[in-house]
Amino acid sequence: MTCYIRSVVVLLILLAVPGCVKTSPAIMEGDLIFHESLSSQGAALKAATGSRYTHMGIIFKERTGWFVFEAVQPVKATPLSLWIRRGKNRHYVIKRLKNRDDILNRKTIEKMKRIGKHFLGKNYDNRFLWSDRTIYCSELVYKLYKRGAGVGIGKLQKLKDFNLEHRAVKKLMKIRYGTKVPYGEPVISPVSMFESSKLVTVRKG
Repeated sequence: MTCYIRSVVVLLILLAVPGCVKTSPAIMEGDLIFHESLSSQGAALKAATGSRYTHMGIIFKERTGWFVFEAVQPVKATPLSLWIRRGKNRHYVIKRLKNRDDILNRKTIEKMKRIGKHFLGKNYDNRFLWSDRTIYCSELVYKLYKRGAGVGIGKLQKLKDFNLEHRAVKKLMKIRYGTKVPYGEPVISPVSMFESSKLVTVRKG
């Protein structure tokens, strides 16, 4: 038996045995993607939330490929490959609703996209307020899911619930709020959504 034939035989055996060959699950519309931002704000968010992951978006497919709809400055759709390159060491985690097939049908996805268009071009909310006038990353994804699919992912908290005593956090808060800190403002953090029991991890990179 030649080396080539032996290689083919081995490959066929591996393909025939469950679990021998692992492939990454296909990306699907509505998947949530997280990474570690390299911005100065990212460092403060990490200190305030205790989470590695400080930025997130929602994945949609358009005619030209896969995009991450995200709240940066301004809210926009970023090609998936470019979004991944922006994160620290290009590491990312993609999560999905456990019961996605029961909730995210084509009609629901299109509704979420229509809602997203109302946020497109809006300024980034660096004060983390709950108004739609400006919006931050996890707030955008939360509202798309809540209003488009009727699903709340993660737990809403108050600004006062986070670690606000860290030096980097206090410095950022002073710049953005002065002496009027909205401690009672509702906040949804990336880590709250990341740790939601409604999600399952489908891919890491």
